[in-house]
Amino acid sequence: MDMISDFDLTGSNTFGLKSSARRAVIVDDPEMLPELARESAASGLPLRILGGGSNVVLNEWLEAIVALMRIGGRQVVRRTESETIVTAGAGENWHDFVSWTVAEGVPGLENLAGIPGTVGAAPIQNIGAYGAQLSDFFLSLNAFDLRDGVVRTFDAEACRFAYRQSHFKAEPGRHVILSVTLALPTAWQPKRDYAGLDLLPEQASAQEVLDHVVALRASKLPDWRTLGNAGSFFHNPVVSAEKAAEIAGAPRYPQPDGTVKLSAGWLIEQCGLKGFRLGPAGTYARHALVLVNHGGATSTDITALANHIRGKVRERFGVELVQEPIAF
Repeated sequence: MDMISDFDLTGSNTFGLKSSARRAVIVDDPEMLPELARESAASGLPLRILGGGSNVVLNEWLEAIVALMRIGGRQVVRRTESETIVTAGAGENWHDFVSWTVAEGVPGLENLAGIPGTVGAAPIQNIGAYGAQLSDFFLSLNAFDLRDGVVRTFDAEACRFAYRQSHFKAEPGRHVILSVTLALPTAWQPKRDYAGLDLLPEQASAQEVLDHVVALRASKLPDWRTLGNAGSFFHNPVVSAEKAAEIAGAPRYPQPDGTVKLSAGWLIEQCGLKGFRLGPAGTYARHALVLVNHGGATSTDITALANHIRGKVRERFGVELVQEPIAF
């Protein structure tokens, strides 16, 4: 393997945070994982997996071996009367994969278009947007167990999916996802029951939905290539119905278990923090839930801003915000 020492990761995270790793290697073959695990054990350096870098806050220095996930490949496995099975390597770009499925005449994922990152990162976060989430279509994944040195297959139950959660977040660093397999329904109708998508015609095509979703995201979220960010920085908090009733004017999304999901962006904006800036880090002027790097920010700057926001929301509303990107 070609290990690179003192590797600059500034261009490997969508926040554009200044960061370097002791060693780094590009992983484009699952057969590399056993050797990497042995090298990690022998050197005493933890092995960290980095995909598209779209949901992480990277420290300035990583005393670790960073494996840049680039395992590719995508395939329509089979088509039946009820569903089409598709699979993709963990290093595939998620949006490109979604676009490919639609082009192949396999709709279903279009509401999840435009989400940055890789296919392998998608189940870790159980990504979701515009009324859909990965677990709606998930069939299985293959992952290398760094503890036992074997490849395991996980079905949906084993993944323990929840809102932006999975088994892999509960046991961070143990499994390296190699590929993901999804089941997309043959009987497809456009999913339009989400704000903004109701503007689409009832018989909109999957490509029309995809294009509309991408446009909606672009109207709300900054392009990370010009203004570094990791998308939504906090989870939308889920609180008791009693607590939600205390917060006048807050958008409310009742949950099946009687709890209520609130809009984190709304809470932050009510604290006067939309467009707020703390040093080189700030909140986006058009969406308070998005933290941005105005140039030269480090993880210390992002953490200071996040703590400031948490404190203000806690003080005013008594609600605790939970960070979505992973501290790395």
